Amino acid sequence: MFLVHRIPYPPNKGDKIRSFHFLKHLSEHFDVYLGAFIDDEDDLAYISTVKQYCTDVNLISINPIWRTAISAKGLLTGSSLSVPYYDIDSMHHWVDSAIQQHQIKKAFVFSSVMAQFVTRYKNMDIIADFVDIDSDKWRQYAEKKSWPISWVYSRESKCLLDYEMKVTKQSSQVLFVSEKEAELFKTFSHELSPKIDFVNNGVDIDFFTPSKSFSNPYKEHETAIVFTGAMDYWANVDAVVWFVEKVMPELRTKKKGMVFYIVGSKPSSQVRDLHAHDDVVVTGRVDDMRPYIQYADVIVAPLRIARGIQNKVLEAMAMGKPIVASPQAMEGIDADVSGVKVADEPNEFVGAVLDMLLSESYLFGNREFVEANFSWLESGNKLVSIINNIALPEEKS
Repeated sequence: MFLVHRIPYPPNKGDKIRSFHFLKHLSEHFDVYLGAFIDDEDDLAYISTVKQYCTDVNLISINPIWRTAISAKGLLTGSSLSVPYYDIDSMHHWVDSAIQQHQIKKAFVFSSVMAQFVTRYKNMDIIADFVDIDSDKWRQYAEKKSWPISWVYSRESKCLLDYEMKVTKQSSQVLFVSEKEAELFKTFSHELSPKIDFVNNGVDIDFFTPSKSFSNPYKEHETAIVFTGAMDYWANVDAVVWFVEKVMPELRTKKKGMVFYIVGSKPSSQVRDLHAHDDVVVTGRVDDMRPYIQYADVIVAPLRIARGIQNKVLEAMAMGKPIVASPQAMEGIDADVSGVKVADEPNEFVGAVLDMLLSESYLFGNREFVEANFSWLESGNKLVSIINNIALPEEKS
């Protein structure tokens, strides 16, 4: 049983990249019964693609606005808001039916909130991929917001952490996206440490590789400073707004012709408003991110809020690009290479961007680092090994 909060295709954002590659790898070793939600109408076109990897699927379309309203009942019941968001009867019924009909004994849960569909089965071995510590992400959000939103986010952080601990106790194994993320979670409950492990993200290095077939998307004589990512995700929104407000003014005075490109789907109104600056371009969704990465002069990842591993950094490294990133964006990557500079304050970002503009357009060391440390094949094999090494109930002493 593979349960995931969002259909694992197309692999065009962080969680879907990880869940797709795990689905693809697990399908080579197991009969996969996939239950997932679809929260974007555009993803309906990929149902047939997902079915190719599964023995059976149950994909349920949800309305995010309506589900957000329903999740508010958590305020009345004392639960996390995230759990009732996905608490949908039809998914419960399908899971129950599939488990009973096919005598499923193992479940891979992607995101803690999906564990609610299988935790009542006492003989079920649950491997839960939390990916990031979501509760800590809400804590960071709370610190950035004013009351009353800060109170709601702070409450969600505490309630979700309680739920994460409950799921950990009921699971055979809990996974995170990096060793650093796993070690942080262990500090919350030392007695549960033996259950906590990590499986790294990876990069499709055959896909993210420079190609002469890509056309340059930038204007002649522009110096392209580029950020990539889903632009309806608040951490990304916060990052680009900060960069435009705090870094770009000084960069303008240092070098003419620099343009900040924000490349990613569904830009929020706050991001679209940045287009008012002559040297900021908001592209919206693009068919292929790779030309924007390949022809960028510098890739920036000025995230102020982050957990886990940033795929945007790994993908840019795989294409050999010079990168300037915040400490938060580099958590779990630990790349000690000359092609990546870590900067925090605005003046540090300005200096690092200007330095990286002097580097080569293709830095082999960045790609070499990714090839050596972030392979989807190795990560997939580790996940399969974890699942296989968990004994079935009748095998336990």
